[in-house]
Amino acid sequence: MRAAFDTWITPIMIGGLIIFMCFIIWDLARESKAGRFGTIMLFIVLGAGMLGYVLKVVITWYLESQGV
Repeated sequence: MRAAFDTWITPIMIGGLIIFMCFIIWDLARESKAGRFGTIMLFIVLGAGMLGYVLKVVITWYLESQGV
C-alpha cells in the first residue's frame, strides 16, 4: 500500500513544487521590475534546474519503455 502511495504522490508533489517555484520566479521578476527581458532571463537561468529534472524523468521513462 505504501509503495503505491509513494508511486502516485511523489510526481504530484514534485509537480506542485515546480509550479510553486515558477510562481516564486514570476514574483521575483515582478517585485524587482525586471521587465520582459529580465523576466525571460530569470525563467531561463533559474528554471534550468527544473528543466533538467523534467528531462531526466522523460529520458528515464523513454529508456525504460524501450527496454534499454
